Amino acid sequence: MPTPAKGPRLGGGAAHERLMLANLSAALFEHKRITTTVTKAKRLKPYAERLVTFAKRGDLASRRRVLGLISNKGIVHELFTDIAQAVENRNGGYTRITKIGNRKGDNAPMAVIELVLEPVSAKQAVVAVATQAAAKAAPVAEPVETEAAETEAAEAKYAGSKPATADNVAPEGFEVKGNEDSMKYHVPGSRWYDATVAEVWFDSAESAAAAGFVPAGGDAAQAVEAE
Repeated sequence: MPTPAKGPRLGGGAAHERLMLANLSAALFEHKRITTTVTKAKRLKPYAERLVTFAKRGDLASRRRVLGLISNKGIVHELFTDIAQAVENRNGGYTRITKIGNRKGDNAPMAVIELVLEPVSAKQAVVAVATQAAAKAAPVAEPVETEAAETEAAEAKYAGSKPATADNVAPEGFEVKGNEDSMKYHVPGSRWYDATVAEVWFDSAESAAAAGFVPAGGDAAQAVEAE
């Protein structure tokens, strides 16, 4: 007789083992807890939990598959309704084994195997709710910076100024170019005015000086009147 991969069989043969596990599962689903040997409890645990997984699916194919193992329709109905609903929020671990010592007579190690039907702990419930909320949450749109917002930010930084423009064209009334790296300013018509890219625009040289900028090349180089 071939030896199964998961240790010795329970009973005389493979068919006897399948019937024994099916009967133990039916008793477990009916009474919610049974007392048996540690060996049988360990073999019953994955078998019974697999049937609970079928019950959680709840479809006709799963019900027929369980009915092929457990012939008692009342127990199968209870499995698919009460027990499946009680473990709906669990992702596994539907049974619990508790060792209770050795049996008198043959000194066999005994255990109680029971269904875990109590609600999921508060911490696990909070994590589950947070995960569902995160999955359902719509993606947050990235804030779009408008020209008005940029202007307000620049005006808040320097009085009498406007932010740099992409085309380096002076905004109306703001023709003095400021360079924040060197903290220097250029007035229209000065030597380096046309070659300078404005990082900030000022309405006058006085506003630039008040913001801490100095004239590029000195006062003489920036004494040219704006056209």
